[in-house]
Amino acid sequence: MKQQPGRDGLAQRAGSLLRHGWARTRHLWRSSLGFRVVVVTMLLGLLVMSAVGTYLYGAIAQGLVDSRQKLAAEDSLRLAKDAQRQILYTDQTESIAQITQFATELVKSYRQDAGNERRYVVLSRTDNNTAPVAIGPIESNEIGVRFIPSSLRQAVSSSPDRQHLQVATIDESGHEVSAVIVGQQVDLPLARTYGLYSIYPMDRERQIMGLIGQTFLFGAAALILLVGAVAFVVTRLVADPVRRAARIAERFADGNLGERMRVKGEDDLARLANSFNAMAASLQQQIGQLENLSRVQQRFVSDVSHELRTPLTTIRMAGDLIHDSRSDFDPAVARSAELLRGELDRFESLLSDLLEISRFDAGAAVLEIEATDLRLCVDHVVDAHRALAERKGSELVLREPAEPVVADMDSRRIERILRNLVSNAIEHGEGHAIEITLGQNDSAVAVTVRDHGIGLRPGEAALVFTRFWRADPARARTTGGTGLGLAIALEDARLHAGRLEAWGAPGQGSCFRLTLPKKADSTITGSPLPLTPLGPTGALEPPFTAPTVTGAVLTGPALTGAARPGTADRGAAGSAGGAAGTPGAPHTASRKSEG
Repeated sequence: MKQQPGRDGLAQRAGSLLRHGWARTRHLWRSSLGFRVVVVTMLLGLLVMSAVGTYLYGAIAQGLVDSRQKLAAEDSLRLAKDAQRQILYTDQTESIAQITQFATELVKSYRQDAGNERRYVVLSRTDNNTAPVAIGPIESNEIGVRFIPSSLRQAVSSSPDRQHLQVATIDESGHEVSAVIVGQQVDLPLARTYGLYSIYPMDRERQIMGLIGQTFLFGAAALILLVGAVAFVVTRLVADPVRRAARIAERFADGNLGERMRVKGEDDLARLANSFNAMAASLQQQIGQLENLSRVQQRFVSDVSHELRTPLTTIRMAGDLIHDSRSDFDPAVARSAELLRGELDRFESLLSDLLEISRFDAGAAVLEIEATDLRLCVDHVVDAHRALAERKGSELVLREPAEPVVADMDSRRIERILRNLVSNAIEHGEGHAIEITLGQNDSAVAVTVRDHGIGLRPGEAALVFTRFWRADPARARTTGGTGLGLAIALEDARLHAGRLEAWGAPGQGSCFRLTLPKKADSTITGSPLPLTPLGPTGALEPPFTAPTVTGAVLTGPALTGAARPGTADRGAAGSAGGAAGTPGAPHTASRKSEG
């Protein structure tokens, strides 16, 4: 009982070693072309050698057996003729004892057990012998009548003038040996017909086949190893240049554009190296041209944006003066002053976005990281878009946990991301509710902004972050966007080592998810919120329809238990927040009816 744990531990270690070895073999099979070629070549060689060896072994064995049967038949026929001749000329036929003695001496004289050409002789009464006198059976030694198959005895009994042969197994000194047994009839005085059986063990043939089998086995093993070695050498000759090309391509992809392959000879591999080098030189030239063009473009955008600042400031001052004096103008001129101020605001936002994009392109964007509750950023953005949502007829529905959702972030940039997402949802929400959900897990925090508007067609989710891209070019912007908001939002998310993802379906609306790591030096293992909104049955959830309230006025969101700065009390709905890591219950802003 005490040894059982040791045995179990040994079995576990053996199993662990086997699993480890199997895992390494699988990895080597997937990662090494040479290993696969060698293994496949050796397996095919083993298959071919097995098929050829089996055929040759069987053919040789059959040839030895046929040769042995032929020799046995000739020798047995000679013995039978000699025995019949001695029986005819013997004078020991007066009594059963004399006949028995004569037959015993005759059988023993035919026995041969020296060397490999052993022969045993048996004299046995035939099955159809009805003579009243019976002797025997007479056996030359322990190999006797019990080893003679009954089918052979019946054949000898029924065919007196023919020789019959059969291969059977005999027990010789405790070892089973195949033997050729040849039988035919002889006629004894008084006892009538008897079968004379000659038994020839095939020990020599067995030894020959054993030697041939060992030779085949060792020869096949040596040949398979030789084939594997040849395959390994040939594979190395082909694979080594490919590996060198792969390493050079990796260094080329890392930015070492001056890497080139060494060219040796004029064979196929040399042509491959020349082609690779030509391709690398062409790519280096084109990449250099693109880099120069990109630098010129970035410098142009930056310079133009900076140069436009001064005239824009002057135009802004003049526009503000005209706007403040619009009451002194006729209605058409006053309306023009209002439109001028709105377009100046949009122009100023466009310049700011262009400057921000140029900073991203130049790699000059810097984060100001501090631990911040993401709920505060969301509340600020919701407050800022209250009026716009009311004008569009959309309700802002906020779902957030009661616990703080804290992460290391640049709150200015995160609020800019959220402003872009919320304003985009309001513009394309078609008057339906806008759902903003917060969540967190052990490694990340997340916000989703979900609208139930026109949605996105297949393939457009990958294009929404492209600069100046619009799903419908004929659709006019109503919120004053510049076309760069989502592109800047994506760059801000990347600065935080976060993710900004989009989903949409025609008629189902769209959903944008921002996921940020909790710590600046940590990695996101998974987002706490789903990107694709699914219902309980796994189907897309139906559009959320906000309740219609006439003359409603949106009030500010509130904290659970106590209001946060800059927000108003939500009332009882604010106490239903969810646990950390899951979105809380929806907080719907309260509405007051007019008059």
